[in-house]
Amino acid sequence: MFDAGLADKALSHAKFLAQHSAGQIHLIHVIPAFSPVLTRGFISDARKMEDHLLNTAKEKLSELVKKNGLAEDASHLYVRSGNVRDQVIALADELKADVVIVGSRNPGIQTHLLGSEAANIVRYAHVPVFVVR
Repeated sequence: MFDAGLADKALSHAKFLAQHSAGQIHLIHVIPAFSPVLTRGFISDARKMEDHLLNTAKEKLSELVKKNGLAEDASHLYVRSGNVRDQVIALADELKADVVIVGSRNPGIQTHLLGSEAANIVRYAHVPVFVVR
């Protein structure tokens, strides 16, 4: 799910840090991978759905960049599929990022029971993680 308000808040903090440290902004959106059990027998439909989700995510990231006044050549966009924690941490490692900034909604009962993506990123990342609410 793409939470535009939360993305705006996180991007605002990233923009501030980048401007004050001559840094670059790399934005990632991770689409959860489809379970093979759910897609068995519907492979072509699953691929179409994944392509649609990837294209939609790219469009939303581009809109987010424009809306927040970032130069397109100064921001880098990534859309990946898989586990959110693993993909965010892998990209941070690939880029040798200095920091990761993630948005987090107010926790509900499900978050307390299962944990949040932000908490998992904080727990396993190899660099400092700022969590924005």
